[in-house]
Amino acid sequence: MKFSSKVHDGILSLQVEGDLIGQEAGLDLIEHINDHISSGLILAAMDISALRYMNSSGIGVLITGLTKFRNAGGEMVLIKPSESVKKLLIITKLNSIFTIVDTEEEAIVELKNK
Repeated sequence: MKFSSKVHDGILSLQVEGDLIGQEAGLDLIEHINDHISSGLILAAMDISALRYMNSSGIGVLITGLTKFRNAGGEMVLIKPSESVKKLLIITKLNSIFTIVDTEEEAIVELKNK
C-alpha cells in the first residue's frame, strides 16, 4: 500500500492505493494522520478509489483513522471506494459509520458542514 497527501484549506487530502492488508501496512498511514492531528488539522478526505483490496486489518486502520479525527473534534470522509471495498464496507455495516462520497468536491462540502 502507498499513500500520498496534501493539505488545502485546512483539510488533509489523502490518496491511498494498492492493498491495505496487515496492520503493518497501515502503521505509516496512522502515524501520518497523528502528525497532522497534532499540528491542528482535524478534517480529512481519504480517496480510496485506487485501493484494490482490504482485509480486516485494513478495516481496522480506517476505523482507527476515523476515531482519531473524531476524538480530536473533526471528521474523515471516504472518497469513491472500489466495488470490492464498497461491498466490504456494506457487509460490515461500516457504510453507516463512515461518510462516503463520490468526489473530492463532495468530501470538501461534507467536511466544511461539520
